[in-house]
Amino acid sequence: MNSKNMGKSLKATLDRWVKNIDDAAVAKIVQQNAIVTGGALVSLLNGEPPNDYDVYFKTQESCAAVARYYAGWWNKEHPDKNHVEIRVGENGQVAAFIRSAGVVAEDNESGIDDATEPSQPEKADGDVEDKKKYRPRYISTNAITLSDRIQIVLRFYGSVEEIHQNYDFIHCTCSYDYAENKVNLPARALEAIINKELYYVGSKYPLCSIIRSRKFITRGWTINAGQYLKMCLQLNDLNLHDIETLKDQLTGVDSAYFSAAIGWMEERKKENPDFVPDNSYLFEIINRIF
Repeated sequence: MNSKNMGKSLKATLDRWVKNIDDAAVAKIVQQNAIVTGGALVSLLNGEPPNDYDVYFKTQESCAAVARYYAGWWNKEHPDKNHVEIRVGENGQVAAFIRSAGVVAEDNESGIDDATEPSQPEKADGDVEDKKKYRPRYISTNAITLSDRIQIVLRFYGSVEEIHQNYDFIHCTCSYDYAENKVNLPARALEAIINKELYYVGSKYPLCSIIRSRKFITRGWTINAGQYLKMCLQLNDLNLHDIETLKDQLTGVDSAYFSAAIGWMEERKKENPDFVPDNSYLFEIINRIF
């Protein structure tokens, strides 16, 4: 698919979403601030239907406003489930706070990002008739997953360049600006997509990148040892025995398995403020969960 047709397809997808937002102010915020980047554009370039569309926002205010709209929807529709609150931290990060749980899910969804069990997207024409379109189905600290293949990313916002500072592989840096109705296809990203080559450009989250690479390999992508070495060099600068660092490094891997592991360690830390998980403890927890 060429860039002109990609733009038409992405605009139509976001237009359908916006028409289902019943708050005019929130709908306008999406129209003016939404950016789509990541795997959806790779799929469109390859003539494949995207599994989902990762939507980011240009400002903290727009990100928080959209997140609060869907948190409110969730809380109203699911009074029997954990309450979701959107908070903006001192560092400016937008996050969903879910007491005691870390995640909430509509049905039995796990949120597990497992390359051996790829997610099954909903049909393009939406949900079954008795369920609302574009409703929040799964909420974690970092993202709100809606029905009809829309995922709102909370953790990062800003210009395309700022968002991509948090990205890892070059092929994910194609983007679409909704307000401008403009697709951007960097030449190096296109080269990687054509060759199905994982090229690591550096990231704040190398642990997440290593785990994510499994997903692409199962889809026929290749990666050379040098790219893993780059990820390991960055990972070596981090202390993964620090719970907050480990939790932060798993950003982008919204797995209920990892959330459970972090939750257990945080509870242990509350009981004993001096607790620091060593490798033996971490291995035991990982073996129990996986």
